[in-house]
Amino acid sequence: MRNIGGAAPGCFYIVDNMKGVLMVFLVMAESTLGIGRTRSGHSAALRPPPLPEGVHLPQEKWFTQTLDHFSPTDIRTWQQRYFINDTFYKPQGPVLLLIGGEGPANPEWMVTAMPLEYAKNLSGCLLQLEHRFYGKSHPTEDASVENLAYLSSEQALADLATFTEAMKKHLGLTTNKWIAIGGSYPGSLAAWYRLKYPHLVDGAVAVSAPILAQLNFKEYLEVVRDSLATVGEDCNVAISIAHHELHILLQQESGWKIISKQFRLCSPLDGHNKKDVANLFSMLTENVEDIVQYNRDNRAFEGVKGTNITIETVCEIMRNKTLGSPYIRYATLNSLLLDVEEEKCLDHTYRSMVKEMQSMDWKDSVGGRSWMYQTCTEFGFYQSSDSRQQPFGNEFPVEFFVQQCQDIFGPRFTENLVLSGIKRTNTLYGGRDLKVTRVVFINGAIDPWHALGITTDLSTSAPAIYINDAELCVKKGCTDLMTGLAGNKHHHTHNIHDDCDFALPDGLLRQNTFKVHKHLL
Repeated sequence: MRNIGGAAPGCFYIVDNMKGVLMVFLVMAESTLGIGRTRSGHSAALRPPPLPEGVHLPQEKWFTQTLDHFSPTDIRTWQQRYFINDTFYKPQGPVLLLIGGEGPANPEWMVTAMPLEYAKNLSGCLLQLEHRFYGKSHPTEDASVENLAYLSSEQALADLATFTEAMKKHLGLTTNKWIAIGGSYPGSLAAWYRLKYPHLVDGAVAVSAPILAQLNFKEYLEVVRDSLATVGEDCNVAISIAHHELHILLQQESGWKIISKQFRLCSPLDGHNKKDVANLFSMLTENVEDIVQYNRDNRAFEGVKGTNITIETVCEIMRNKTLGSPYIRYATLNSLLLDVEEEKCLDHTYRSMVKEMQSMDWKDSVGGRSWMYQTCTEFGFYQSSDSRQQPFGNEFPVEFFVQQCQDIFGPRFTENLVLSGIKRTNTLYGGRDLKVTRVVFINGAIDPWHALGITTDLSTSAPAIYINDAELCVKKGCTDLMTGLAGNKHHHTHNIHDDCDFALPDGLLRQNTFKVHKHLL
């Protein structure tokens, strides 16, 4: 299944100007399916470091939440999951609210790596609230279209507001500073929470946050192209030729058989089925998209599959003429990823993808369905092949994704409905012209989602940090602020240009922290 729409893994900066020392902290929240899901159907979110021996996870807690915040006569409630770690909290310490996104909230971030250190250094309290309709937070008996009407960013923000007010009273945190933290979609929520409920949250950190809702996110593949070009433009040329060769093979039934065999399809390709063809090209492109979006995400030490497959790996394969034609090299890359995921074949059929997304039962993995619903009703974010400034052909136009809305949720989910939802979202929050204070926006150049984010200062009280140097970290070495691991070009730290800039060289860190002063704490 294609990564329908998704920002990079969540990561965040928190400012500490106590004792005259300005520090930027990087933390994780539970964002993603990436925004979206991998073709194997598993969450694409970054995972936390291993749980140290003897360390116990915070107990999951449940908050009685309102089902519909915008209907005063609807008094129905449900149980929303959250976590708390107040081990190092001292009176008047800040509350760091990690906003959940389109995946399960993970309590490991509350007890491992740097987030715990930040709470320790700041004498702060960590709270994490899971997003409605994801993880274990099920407001309704199933994820039917009727029930998904209660899934929206507006309802999620109202959840945060209700939760904040309750926790302030329940935990005695009424006079503390509250900082909302989020990355990717939760990064957008963090900024919008500060926008809509400034009396409840004192500041926000939005990392890799797609602030502008947009139907056709054709710029995504343009950024992927630019990212591959950091290794060599011939990498893009080889991918472009591979797609051209695939297109030629599609013209004859004998070519369909060749594609089916070389790309290890689970069932024979029917070149007359335009939806299957579009889905196949989309999935092959996703092979590269995922690698670029999660490049060097520092999960190798915990045994996560495929972490050693980087942008450099892609280009090494695509530039290796000894493997054969660009088409054969592209098939080699696909086989490598299938082997890493321990999958025998690639299920390319549109029908299978839609069938999976139509499941309404919570016992099935419906996170992808929930996120797809939000793209169809609020955001768009469809990563189409409509731009001519990218090497992945033109086989999956934006219409391919809009059609999924109807095929999954019903005939009334037309392009007009999607466009209406996108317009409403930008009207509600302001798009890139949102009027906020005490919000910090962080983006990196190689993360494709920066194209819909805030990369220049909105004002002195809403600064942006945009990391654009694609080579600096590799040349100088970095320290991963999540795990505390030091790295260089031989160590898989998260380079300065990757996703949310997990690793920062000291000089660049000092340079940029002065842009983030006295806005949050």
